[in-house]
Amino acid sequence: MLTITVLAENSDGKGLCGEHGLSLHIEYEGRRYLLDAGATGLFAENAAKLGLSLAEVEAVFLSHAHYDHAGGLSRFFAENAHAKVYLQEAAAENCYSEKAGAREYIGIPRGILREHADRFCFVSGASSCSAVSLADAKPVPGIWILPHTTPNLEEQGRKAHMYRLEDGRFKIDDFAHEQSVTFETKKGLILCNSCSHGGIVNIVKEAQRALHKNVYAVVGGFHLKSPDGVDSMAVSPEEVEDIGRQLVKLGVKLIYTGHCTGRPALGILQQCFPKEVHSLHTGMQLNF
Repeated sequence: MLTITVLAENSDGKGLCGEHGLSLHIEYEGRRYLLDAGATGLFAENAAKLGLSLAEVEAVFLSHAHYDHAGGLSRFFAENAHAKVYLQEAAAENCYSEKAGAREYIGIPRGILREHADRFCFVSGASSCSAVSLADAKPVPGIWILPHTTPNLEEQGRKAHMYRLEDGRFKIDDFAHEQSVTFETKKGLILCNSCSHGGIVNIVKEAQRALHKNVYAVVGGFHLKSPDGVDSMAVSPEEVEDIGRQLVKLGVKLIYTGHCTGRPALGILQQCFPKEVHSLHTGMQLNF
């Protein structure tokens, strides 16, 4: 049994406030996990209102090294003294976005990796997939962390105007710090990737190649908005429709998206694929 509860997302819901960010509480086979911690401590406030204890979370997965997914980690550490945070080896405090010619820091809160070094577990992205091991060193059946294996993702970074600062120089982001988390169910894989900077179609293909299983559902943002905000779109309507068409062709039955997908792109996807596409919102609960 897999239950995903949206603790924070851009949209309000169920009497809960949202924010620009994403945080998912996940219950899988009787164990509890967290995917991202939003931009602030709001996710923790919403968890309390929903009756979900963060102290019972056994592990945290950080989808990528951006503030709107890592900003609430300090709050999480204050409420949970044991859970490790799993992130890609390439994750660091070095991510920037460019808007109107100016580069702005959008990374993990500065200093947190050093201050809480004992809480972070870096996962190598060298293999196609890595089994998650918790502090007790026992593998968790059915959960997989998947790094990107698609080549030349720098082009995705160029389109998104995103960079990493390495050795004093800005480098176009290839999203080596991004990872998906998948859960095996009887219906197929449930794939979670909070922003899908590497391209959601690429990511579904990566999961299918790595695990040799069908992806039944995807949950997360698709980063189709431009730097101007969630009411903008960085791609054409035709490209948005093609993304939906390719996902359906790949066998994806359910698509739950929001956050950085942006309202215009979400509207197009829902109009073209009303049976498959559903909008994420704070407080939403998904059961698989």
